[in-house]
Amino acid sequence: MNPATPTPVLPNPLGGEIYRLTLPNTASAPRLARDFVTSLLEVSRHLGLVDDARICVTELVTNAHRHTGTPLIRVHAAVNRKRITVTVTDDDSPLIDALGAPEAGLEAEGGRGLVLVESLALAWGTRAGGPRRPGRKAVWFTLGRPEPTP
Repeated sequence: MNPATPTPVLPNPLGGEIYRLTLPNTASAPRLARDFVTSLLEVSRHLGLVDDARICVTELVTNAHRHTGTPLIRVHAAVNRKRITVTVTDDDSPLIDALGAPEAGLEAEGGRGLVLVESLALAWGTRAGGPRRPGRKAVWFTLGRPEPTP
């Protein structure tokens, strides 16, 4: 598997709209995030992206819920005519370097979430909060129509 893509897609697409949802870190957070993204895609008439977006946002929010102690999970969605970029942020990330696409074995019960995101998304990646927010981690994905090649 390839590691996360090195170049992030701009978080605010030209001519797009930005939406944010802040959730308590509870077992219902993945469902609420999934419903939030589904609603955005239905309203923006990106019905062909709904299933993939639901899978990807569920995986990222579930990871934040299960593997961090963050009190809040933030979901940021940028939607334009062609794409949606969703970023899931938490404030308690033990090791951002551990987020490369894992190599889950066939018998593994877990570890396939980021592999699934990688297979569905046009691009995905991670970023750390930097010196101002040292524990913060963001994982993002972009779905939509690929750019035409020259």
